[in-house]
Amino acid sequence: MTTGRLPDHEQRILDEMERVLRRDRRLDRRLRTHCRHPRLARLAAWSPRPWVVAGWLAVAVGLMVAGIVTGEPGVIWAFAGVWPLSLFAAFRLLCRWTEPPGGPRSHG
Repeated sequence: MTTGRLPDHEQRILDEMERVLRRDRRLDRRLRTHCRHPRLARLAAWSPRPWVVAGWLAVAVGLMVAGIVTGEPGVIWAFAGVWPLSLFAAFRLLCRWTEPPGGPRSHG
């Protein structure tokens, strides 16, 4: 095996293959979630849509206001359950938005 540069035509073929593989979202998801804990990996790879995050945040703020106004323990507990989920969804959305264009493993 040589350590020198590939010939131009082979480099172009390799670049094209990498470009096609980077666009394959299903393959990317499977490669990212391949671990011993598939449920945890699936959760870590979750990529929520902006309207889902907006909905969770709206529900959380609504429950927070209702909990402050009424002081009902049920409403406060509902807020305590929804708030971490909405923060996690917002964090995952921000991670996706700040990811490099070619994906997290893009180096070309």
